[in-house]
Amino acid sequence: MEATIESIGIYIPENKITNQYFEEIIETSDEWITSRTGIKTRYFSKENEYTSDLCIKAIENLEEEYKKGLTDIDFIIIATSTPEQQFPSVASKIQDRFNIPQAGCVDISAGCAGFVYGIIMAQGLIASGSYKKILVAGAETLSKICDFTDRTTCILFGDGAGAVIVEASEQKQLFSSTTITDGSYGKELYKSEGHAPINGENVVNDGKIHQNGRTVFKWAVSTLPVEILRLLEKNKLSLQDITWMIPHSANIRILENVCEELGFPKEKCLQSVTDYGNTSAASIPIAWYNGIKDRKLQPGDLIVLAGFGSGLTFSGICLRNQIANKHLIQ
Repeated sequence: MEATIESIGIYIPENKITNQYFEEIIETSDEWITSRTGIKTRYFSKENEYTSDLCIKAIENLEEEYKKGLTDIDFIIIATSTPEQQFPSVASKIQDRFNIPQAGCVDISAGCAGFVYGIIMAQGLIASGSYKKILVAGAETLSKICDFTDRTTCILFGDGAGAVIVEASEQKQLFSSTTITDGSYGKELYKSEGHAPINGENVVNDGKIHQNGRTVFKWAVSTLPVEILRLLEKNKLSLQDITWMIPHSANIRILENVCEELGFPKEKCLQSVTDYGNTSAASIPIAWYNGIKDRKLQPGDLIVLAGFGSGLTFSGICLRNQIANKHLIQ
């Protein structure tokens, strides 16, 4: 059985944070942040607004715009690095909120690659014949785990959520995927609340994001071009076949470097980092949604989703966009 995605929803918190906000609390400037990251604004959740709340609102957005019923969903996958509890899962809270009677529920932790991992997993579950309608969401409240004394990380992150429904289909609209991981880079991007070392080294155990930005940047710009070409080769496609590329929006400079290395037009690369910051597992669905809303993406367009994040890990999939912009509320 094949799979398709014909609906999408997002939610962005109301609290808009400009670069000037950081000028008041740390030694930085709008020019410094923009020149190095491309980020101009991001959005933070309220004190009592959690990852499951953002997820719920993204799913409500999807439900409203596409008139999709949810009660026949038979599996829920939530990609997040910021669940409000280790257990119960965010997915189980979604099941309860929408009163979905019979659904498996799981949270997955793959950092900024999590949303694409979720789609890949959903595709596999549908191919098995055991499931027909799977809700996949990427949601983060990264502002709650930022160290606001570390100017190299706190300026990067924002909160948000995006959701899609992966459904059984007779037509092949999701193609082959690729994934890789190099766990030797684990200590370069982590959040730790215990005392266990990473890669044999002790790490800071404060529950905050810690990142070696330079190392992660180098890994991303060297890994993505290779893996995107490998993904295309696996699907017997070329870059000329691709209408749009939607990589994880971590840093505009990473995306520019990847496009240059591939020889792919950067204006055909959809991103969300400029307006929303790095929203980790939510960044790809936010860019996807806005690309449709802005009437860039059309049904039938061949797109590449490419996630990369903590692990360090990469996940990529090719698909034909089947989401029509006429549904989206303008």
